[in-house]
Amino acid sequence: MLRTRTTPRTGRTGTSSGPKPSHRLRTAALASAACVCLVAASAPAPSPLGIGDRLFPHLGNPGYDVTAYDLAFTYSGGNTEPLPAVTVIDARTTGWLETLNLDHSHGTVRSVEIDGDPVEFRNAGEDLVVTLAEPLPPGVPMRITVRHDSDPVSTEDQQSGWVRTEDGLVMANQADAAHRVFPGNDHPSDKAMFTFRITVPDGYTAVANGLPTGETRRAAGTTWTYRTEHPMATELAQVSVGRSSVLRRTGPGGLPVRDVVPAKDRERLRPWLEKTPGQLAWMQEKVGAYPFETYGLLIAEARTGFELETQTLSLFERELFTRSEYPQWYVESIMVHELAHQWFGDSVSPRTWSDLWLNEGHATWYEALYAEEKADRPVEARMKAAYRASDTWRRAGGPPAAPKEAEPGEKLSIFRPNVYDGSALVLYALREEIGRPAFERLQRAWVRVHRDGVAGTADFTRLASSIAGRDLDGFFQAWLYGEKTPPMPGHPDWHSAAPGGKTAGRSR
Repeated sequence: MLRTRTTPRTGRTGTSSGPKPSHRLRTAALASAACVCLVAASAPAPSPLGIGDRLFPHLGNPGYDVTAYDLAFTYSGGNTEPLPAVTVIDARTTGWLETLNLDHSHGTVRSVEIDGDPVEFRNAGEDLVVTLAEPLPPGVPMRITVRHDSDPVSTEDQQSGWVRTEDGLVMANQADAAHRVFPGNDHPSDKAMFTFRITVPDGYTAVANGLPTGETRRAAGTTWTYRTEHPMATELAQVSVGRSSVLRRTGPGGLPVRDVVPAKDRERLRPWLEKTPGQLAWMQEKVGAYPFETYGLLIAEARTGFELETQTLSLFERELFTRSEYPQWYVESIMVHELAHQWFGDSVSPRTWSDLWLNEGHATWYEALYAEEKADRPVEARMKAAYRASDTWRRAGGPPAAPKEAEPGEKLSIFRPNVYDGSALVLYALREEIGRPAFERLQRAWVRVHRDGVAGTADFTRLASSIAGRDLDGFFQAWLYGEKTPPMPGHPDWHSAAPGGKTAGRSR
């Protein structure tokens, strides 16, 4: 979720620590080189590549698949200083490669190695272009080691990449900012296992996605190591460094639940954190077993204006829990929104960024359903209000499955109402069209069939038709791609607002 919060209205709508791949033969000149720096200025200028995502065409890179990242950061105690970093990427070629592109746009790169041998590299746009010593055919494993600085200070949007907190740093990499923090294949369609090694001074705590695997104390500080047990998209990576407390409890079925909060706020925030096991049980009742090894809230003293579903450790602003104008039901429903993303968006990741409606529509749906069941905020009333606004949202942001591109210089602007309540409205229409039992079977089947994978709109529509027992292509074409909002099944009296703010037909 990258939703800008507003005060709610009454009727508001194989890791890289595994065996190292074998070295391949290199040229004699390369083998004898003590250091390889940037390509000579006379070499042809490299080009940034991408996999052709409609919204972010330069994200991702062709020719290889990443299987694991090993990220090491050293934090000195100042959140404006570059962090010395080493990124190790285990990958396998999927086509012939002479050069290899990594998404990377911020921070000095000091060296690049392929299987331990130094190679040449240059920058091209938001890519780091590596020249291979020899062309590689498909199916070859390789280990890419990049020594670089990871700089938390940027002249760009400070809401993405590293986010500075009152006492340290957290990450907010959605949608295309992980490559500001570390080089990689920064597209959700290329998921991988992650290991994190974060070295911090005494008095600081480091936490990351997954489970802790050890602490190593040295004179220079403590190195905290974490490892995921399920593949993860780069945009969901999370590292927190601060003067934090880690609070632990047990969730349904013995699931480890750990929360990370500013140490000074641990007692003030505890009542909110104690709600998580019950919310986990509620979501499991709706869609099935929780898909990961742990869960918890990372509450940061930072001003972002959003919460974010980083895998196993959702990021929240402290003020969501401390500002009195946010009613309890609203705060709890936002907690459930990020929790629902662990199934919808994290475990099942979008094939392209145009499939964002599947993430945000489902998370908004369960946010609304929780508010209905726990706080008597009817889903139907919220969806009727969304229907009234839907044509306006479609004009401004495009239909749910074909959202408009981000505004220039505002990459987060793809997160418009059409992919939140506008997409939840599609799910409500689908439930009205196929009936509640079939709809609920679809929800469970979706996260079961595509667990730990990627899936897109075509996959969802195909599964829905199969479960409904009839072709739903016409329904989805209208609701997901139409410029105008279709009639709502079962509610012929619902009308959307016409241009100029007037209601088309009878007002509600």
